[in-house]
Amino acid sequence: MKKTMISSILRNGNLVFFLAVLGMVSILMPQVIAQKTVENGMKVASQVNNVTQIVNEHPLMPVIRWAEKERPHVVSIQDYTALMTKQENIGGTVQEAQVMEIKVRHNPLSFYLKFRYPRRMNGQEAIYIKTQNDGKVIGHGVGLERNFGTQFLDPEGIIAMRGCKYSIKEMGILNLIDKLLDVGQKDAKFGECDVQYFEGVKVDDRNCTLIQVTHPVPRKNFIFYIARIYVDKELNLPIRYESFDWPAKEGEAPTLIEAYTYQKMKINVGLTDADFDYRNPEYNYP
Repeated sequence: MKKTMISSILRNGNLVFFLAVLGMVSILMPQVIAQKTVENGMKVASQVNNVTQIVNEHPLMPVIRWAEKERPHVVSIQDYTALMTKQENIGGTVQEAQVMEIKVRHNPLSFYLKFRYPRRMNGQEAIYIKTQNDGKVIGHGVGLERNFGTQFLDPEGIIAMRGCKYSIKEMGILNLIDKLLDVGQKDAKFGECDVQYFEGVKVDDRNCTLIQVTHPVPRKNFIFYIARIYVDKELNLPIRYESFDWPAKEGEAPTLIEAYTYQKMKINVGLTDADFDYRNPEYNYP
């Protein structure tokens, strides 16, 4: 199973990574528009984001250094809510987009998901708290599957992982940072990597800076051809991520690996235990 790697953005001395989600349909589809392209990535990074690069060093190193330095800033985020969309390639097949309302708390690590799309999943809910419920996901289906009632599932089991590339345990900012740092440090051992920055890019109506990492030649050392992260300039948070595999044949479009977008994101809203309790009367557990 492939894992993704992305370069992070540094803005005004702060760095935040986040896993995010793509694939919205109809009015929920994010509109990504590049208004102004900046070709000299590291020069722009130095001017706009106060990033420095040592002569002849790997282009990923400034990003990695800032990621390591700013990780505590991510730890300081207590919780957040968002509308999350994801689309993933599983077993060579690009899956239908999924849209869900999410709540995330960092201490204890807790997740609440409520699916809105596709229609067959509308209303399905899942809760995971790292330190409770014997590590189980508390979920329920919809339609005929609702007859099975509230279920306590292995988060990495067949049922919980159905239609998912990653388990619910792997969601969230801190998990993403650790994975990206790991992959980035491995990537930095090899050449054939291009990092570009693009200003004036929009996701929906949000003004973003985009970092694009490209490995022009497919090698066994690399797990993607192109990876892009869109960082909201006001929130200083990545709100969209996408990665692609090399084209199967010359002249063909690259194949989607995974794409994620966060919309309507709110940080430090004061989530409580009730937000991660399946008995919450606002939820619809059977």
